[in-house]
Amino acid sequence: MPHSVSPAASLSRDDEELPDAPVESTTENGGVKLEDMFNDDDDEEFPAPSAQDVKMESSPAPEPAAAPAPGPSGVDTDVMLAFYQRLFPFRYLFQWLNHGVVPTKDFGNREFALTLQNDAYLRYQSYPTADLFRKDILKMNPSRFEIGPVYSTNPRDRKTLRGGQMKPVSKELVFDIDMTDYDDIRTCCQKANICHKCWTFVTMAIKVIDSALREDFGFEHILWVYSGRRGAHAWVCDPRARNLPDDRRRAIAGYLEILRGGSQSGKRVNIKRPLHPHVTRSLDILKNYFAQTTLVDQDTFASSEQAEKLLALLPDKSLNESLKRKWDSSPDRPSTSKWADIDALAKTGKSSTLNTTTLRDAKQDIVLEYTYPRLDAEVSKKMIHLLKSPFVIHPGTGRICVPIDPRKADEFDPLSVPTVMELLGEIDAYDAKHPAATQDAEMPDVEGSAVNGSDIKGSRKLQDYEKTSLKPYIEFFRSFIANLLKEERAVKREREETAPPVKADPMEF
Repeated sequence: MPHSVSPAASLSRDDEELPDAPVESTTENGGVKLEDMFNDDDDEEFPAPSAQDVKMESSPAPEPAAAPAPGPSGVDTDVMLAFYQRLFPFRYLFQWLNHGVVPTKDFGNREFALTLQNDAYLRYQSYPTADLFRKDILKMNPSRFEIGPVYSTNPRDRKTLRGGQMKPVSKELVFDIDMTDYDDIRTCCQKANICHKCWTFVTMAIKVIDSALREDFGFEHILWVYSGRRGAHAWVCDPRARNLPDDRRRAIAGYLEILRGGSQSGKRVNIKRPLHPHVTRSLDILKNYFAQTTLVDQDTFASSEQAEKLLALLPDKSLNESLKRKWDSSPDRPSTSKWADIDALAKTGKSSTLNTTTLRDAKQDIVLEYTYPRLDAEVSKKMIHLLKSPFVIHPGTGRICVPIDPRKADEFDPLSVPTVMELLGEIDAYDAKHPAATQDAEMPDVEGSAVNGSDIKGSRKLQDYEKTSLKPYIEFFRSFIANLLKEERAVKREREETAPPVKADPMEF
């Protein structure tokens, strides 16, 4: 049966990314005002909870509207509900966070934070099963939700506990890349806007960070997710990563941080020689991107302001003066020519003070300055930070926050990621062509358990996501979870084999 949606649903609202651990400021309804969420400087491990926090059992269902209308998120509320009902992979998200198909505390004690259609923000939500999780999301119909840590006890019970009784015990190691951090070096777009030319900065970051996490730290289960508009998130899901204390998380974030200071603080790369293997590997990845993205696509040094900045990063005064004269006489000189001029003038021998090794080092630093990942390191340093869930809808664009295969990072096109309206239209188109197809098939477990709704011949009825362009993204997610659960089982067996035998209780009969 076709769903009821408004084709003119507004998706134009410019969205601001939520911080990862907002400080609660309550509204009359027990939620949090959106404008009060942009405070990331609170060092309290647990912000003071709202006296009127909404619990799942008592939270009222959204009032039915007379006609669909865009909420503050910019996406029609009926469209949002249809997406949750028909497309969101609740079962797979549960198995990913639960680390198995049988409910455990890994899921039951996990914090979820919901942003409602009126922009109220509900912290410390938790669910014992996938079905209750789905039921509450359908009832609340949030514009999106974020995922926090697993706590030592159910986060819903925090009001009944004394201070210090509820502590975060595990969470994926996460990283956040946001295109706005590249605004000082990209010339094609600014702020929330992106295009294929500047998305390459995110591609570079994925390749560099993913390589370091795998090769230097030995992590294997790294889920990269498109943020829906202008960035990407990494979830390192290995058991060893999830159990890292905050000091280890800070150390890893510091290891990956090469750029120091803000964009206006002068030289941001100061690294020792000989280069660390991570830096050498990063340069090998980035040098070709620098030649194409920085020099050609962005033409970064074309403006006199950026040319001055480039000169400030070079080590020799005489060379700089010669380059400045040459560039001032050719104001339209492209970045490729200006970069080539550095070596050309250096080889003339006009500067008696030039040290070729120092110049080579400076050029390497410049490549890193203009291409190395710009991480929001604060997101990675504390277990309590919240991060937007995979597969939610980005409220500004309507696009789905889909996984990115890091092995095919160059092929990922953010502008071709399906929007919720496109997906719902694809379901209607498929159902019109295949009227016998049902819409209530149960999502299979990642381990391949039987699916309800199979016919006599054994062929199963399609789920709605399988009728759409969301299918390859959900199948990638399912494959990722299957590999993660395989390791989880191996770790569990190893623990059982090495655990000391439990002596029988003499009082037991």
